[in-house]
Amino acid sequence: MIIGPNTFCGINPWGVLVASVATMVIGFLWYSPLLFARPWMRLMGYDPDDKAKLAEMQKGVGKLYGITFVATVVSAVVLAKIIDLTSVVSIPYGMKVGFGIWVGFIATTQLTGALFTKQPMRLFLINTGYQLVCYMVMGAILAKWPHM
Repeated sequence: MIIGPNTFCGINPWGVLVASVATMVIGFLWYSPLLFARPWMRLMGYDPDDKAKLAEMQKGVGKLYGITFVATVVSAVVLAKIIDLTSVVSIPYGMKVGFGIWVGFIATTQLTGALFTKQPMRLFLINTGYQLVCYMVMGAILAKWPHM
């Protein structure tokens, strides 16, 4: 456990902030036209070419992004504490912890939800793939941040 002037209960708030911002950036890219925007919209039942509907959807996204960011900070704090408790201090091991959290809790929960809501498997893969990348990146950042 590394406790110093930049930590609180073994958690570096700057690492948590950077990890949280990183997941938001990943989300903006993941669900952008560069990667999965069009297939995700189709699978969600939206027409990616309906400009009026897209503009209507974009009206309330500020509040959604804010709530999402708060949820991301909570996830980063919990992951940071797990990393602190396990004394992980390297990028590969931080990624392994992130992967373990993803496979044990995130992917399984999302799979159960996808099965019972009859969600297309491709939609499940897009959404859970995003979470996989996020948790591995957060794990890498949170494991290494105090030692940078």
